[in-house]
Amino acid sequence: MASRGSRSARSGRVLLGAAVVASALLMLQTPVDFVGMSAGESRRVSRTALMAAKRRFFIGGNWKANGSPASVKQLIEELNSAKLEVDTSKDVEVVCSPPFVYLSQVKSDLRKDYAVAAQNMWDKAPGAWTGETPAAMLKDMSIDWVVLGHSERRESCGETSEVVASKTKFAIESGLSTITCIGEKLEERESGKTFELLDLQMKPIAAALNEEDWDKVVLAYEPVWAIGTGKVATPEQAEETHAFLRKWLADNVSQKVSDSVRILYGGSVNDKNSEELGTKPNIDGFLVGGASLKGGAFTTIINSAKAAM
Repeated sequence: MASRGSRSARSGRVLLGAAVVASALLMLQTPVDFVGMSAGESRRVSRTALMAAKRRFFIGGNWKANGSPASVKQLIEELNSAKLEVDTSKDVEVVCSPPFVYLSQVKSDLRKDYAVAAQNMWDKAPGAWTGETPAAMLKDMSIDWVVLGHSERRESCGETSEVVASKTKFAIESGLSTITCIGEKLEERESGKTFELLDLQMKPIAAALNEEDWDKVVLAYEPVWAIGTGKVATPEQAEETHAFLRKWLADNVSQKVSDSVRILYGGSVNDKNSEELGTKPNIDGFLVGGASLKGGAFTTIINSAKAAM
C-alpha cells in the first residue's frame, strides 16, 4: 500500500499541473511566482509537473543471464498469478527481458499485458553472423522491445556510445522500441563528472535519431556504481540526474522530446525503495535487475507505480 506521504509527494505534481492548465490565461497576464523562485523557475516547475503527469510509468525487468527452464517457468507462474493494484492498460507499462534462450517461452506463456524484450540485438540484416540475433529475427518472434547499451555490455563487450547510438537507430528502423541505457562509474560520480559523462553518452544518440524516433525510446539512467551492489542513489541524487537529462533533451533535441521521453532509474531498485524513488517528478519508472527475478518483489515494484499517480 503506498504511504500517504509518497502519494502526496507524487500526486502534488499532478495537482500542480492541473492548476497550471486552469490558470494558463491568467498567468499570461499576471506572473505568479512560487515563494523563493523567479517567474521563469516557477514556470519550469509547473511544466515539469504537468508533463510528468502525462508520461505513463514504465517498469522493466532485466533478468540478465539468469534462470533455468524450471526457474523461468516458476517465475512466469508467479507473475501471471500476481495481484496488481494498478492498471497496465493506462497507469503502467511492464516489460520483462529474459535471456535469449527463454524469449520464446516467456513470449508464449507470460501474461499478455506484459511485453517482452531482448537484452541485445545485432544491427545487421540476417545472414552470416555466427552467434548473433538480428533485429529482424526478434520482430519475427513478435518481440517489440530491446535493451541496448547496458553498462555490462559497454564494459565487458566493448560497446561504445557510438555503437549504442547506431544500434538504437537500427532497432527503431527495424520496428523495435528500445530501452537505451546510460550511466556513470563510481570514479566519475566521486570526481563530479557525472553530467559530463552523460553528455558524452547522449550526444551520439541525439545525433543518430530524429525527433520522431524518440517516440520509440525509453532512456534508462543506471549509475554503474549502484548496479548489483546494494548501493542506491538517494532519491534526491537520482532526481537531480534525471532533471539534468530532461534539460539536456530540451537543449539538444527539443522541448517536445524532453516532455515526452520516459527516463527510468536503474540502480539496485527493489521492493523496499521503489515507492520513494517513484515520487520524484522526473523519474518515470525503473529498470530492475535482481528484484525482477522474484515474482513477489517485482509485483510490489509494479504496484509502486501508484505513488506516481
